Amino acid sequence: MASYKFEFENLPVERRVRVRTVKFVLCLLACGCFSSCSRPPAPSAAAPEASEPAAAASVSPMVPAVPETGPLPTFDGQAAMQYVKQVVAFGPRWVDSPAHIRLEQFLRKQLAADRLVEDVFTASTPAGAKPMRNFIAEFPGNREGIIVVAGHYDTLYNRPDFVGANDGGSSAGLLLELARELRGQLKNGKRDGYAVWLVWLDGEEAIQQWTDTDSVYGARQLAARWQSDGTLKQIKAFLLVDMIGDKDLNVDRDENSTAALENLIFQAATRYGYQSYFFARSLPVGDDHIPFAKLGVPVADLIDFDYGYGNAYWHTREDTLDKLSPRSLEITGSVVRETIHLLDRQ
Repeated sequence: MASYKFEFENLPVERRVRVRTVKFVLCLLACGCFSSCSRPPAPSAAAPEASEPAAAASVSPMVPAVPETGPLPTFDGQAAMQYVKQVVAFGPRWVDSPAHIRLEQFLRKQLAADRLVEDVFTASTPAGAKPMRNFIAEFPGNREGIIVVAGHYDTLYNRPDFVGANDGGSSAGLLLELARELRGQLKNGKRDGYAVWLVWLDGEEAIQQWTDTDSVYGARQLAARWQSDGTLKQIKAFLLVDMIGDKDLNVDRDENSTAALENLIFQAATRYGYQSYFFARSLPVGDDHIPFAKLGVPVADLIDFDYGYGNAYWHTREDTLDKLSPRSLEITGSVVRETIHLLDRQ
């Protein structure tokens, strides 16, 4: 567990580490300037440092700044929130449940006008064989290469008390609004830049207990498929969004992500003045990006893994819509879109 290993190496394996950084507090105490503010002061425009995963391919770390001719476009967080509400209204959406199937029908209807690919497979799980389905909406570009933006849409298995508003709902809703915006960018069927593929991943949650073989079923399936058909070689970046609707947004720097790509995300956040919402702490995260990182794809996991005090709402019945904010979806969506823009210019 990187810098926290000495404290937690004897703990059982979980889906993600539960870590709250103390570095910032210790720094404040050392300086004698402790503050009661809930959000740390904005970092400088230089991204906090992080180590580079050995398997990750290279991404240009920075793009020369080009003066903007007008205000940066703002992602529609209110519209994204409406999609989140529609997703959550289906109720608990674990794989192969009636609500999960109805959500799949909803996604299919919402993406009917796009170039939609359904990656259907059967996963071997501790509960037996389970049908699963990844949705891939492809928006072609006039440059060779693909930028993938992904998130999961399933919820905890066999948990009728868990609606997953943030964990599963926020990512599904943000991607639907991003799809709507990308449609408007197409000219003669293509966008100006790389192709952008939006992916709704299935089976992220463990069926029984989070392990390498009981988790991220859809991501493992898709990474293997894209390795087999050559798609992986075309991917310039894999951006994952997860738990990004929290009212108190603090996106973590993931130590399992590609450092150069995370630096680019921080640059995108800085262009909007959103840098105080990003990378105040670093920790390793296990998530849907890991199967792609293992195969050498540049990856970045945008995740706020501090949902409620001490992550108290995570995987509980308290993960409900009232904990979310359109503003957080606006911030994350704007930064994702600007990151795509910066990648297009490389």
